[in-house]
Amino acid sequence: MSIISSRIGSAAPPAARPAGSETSSDEMLIRRIAGGDQLAMRTLFCRHRVALYRWLLRLVRDEALAEDLLSDVFLDVWRQAASFEGRASVSTWLLAIARYKALSARRRRSDAELDETIASTVADPADDPEVVLQKKDRSERLRHSLERLSPEHGEVIDLVYYHGKSVKDAAEIIGISEATVKTRMFYARRKLADLVAPA
Repeated sequence: MSIISSRIGSAAPPAARPAGSETSSDEMLIRRIAGGDQLAMRTLFCRHRVALYRWLLRLVRDEALAEDLLSDVFLDVWRQAASFEGRASVSTWLLAIARYKALSARRRRSDAELDETIASTVADPADDPEVVLQKKDRSERLRHSLERLSPEHGEVIDLVYYHGKSVKDAAEIIGISEATVKTRMFYARRKLADLVAPA
């Protein structure tokens, strides 16, 4: 992405920029990006790329696709920074853009996932829970269990526990009510407890 890798900085001299934490706040960076400041874009990218990449990878489960979607997210930020209204935090806005792009990419995928009846007839020795639980520590069991959650439950757990979002923020990102987020969290935690518990 040329805007991120470009070496051209902002036209404003350092002394003309506001001092203090306002300069580095995400909201200030978005305002500067709306004005065409490439340095602000690089700063925002560096600050959020890892978390967004992990979020995208969790949603699409394909490293190359997650990288492409990450570039698309920041391209949209560059193009639409002026439309940021500040109703939510910048990280919530970025996660919402990333989620939309990931869901759209999943719908477009030509290699559609197997339905449950076909998948249950295919023998997969790598998914044997006893073998996995014996070879991996608790952390690995949890990671594996998270992958086995439904996409709806997995994204709620990921947002709340790994991205530190509140129930309200998670509801806004996903586009559902707060009560639905709480219900999904309840059932996801119950499922995780069953999956992680030693056999």
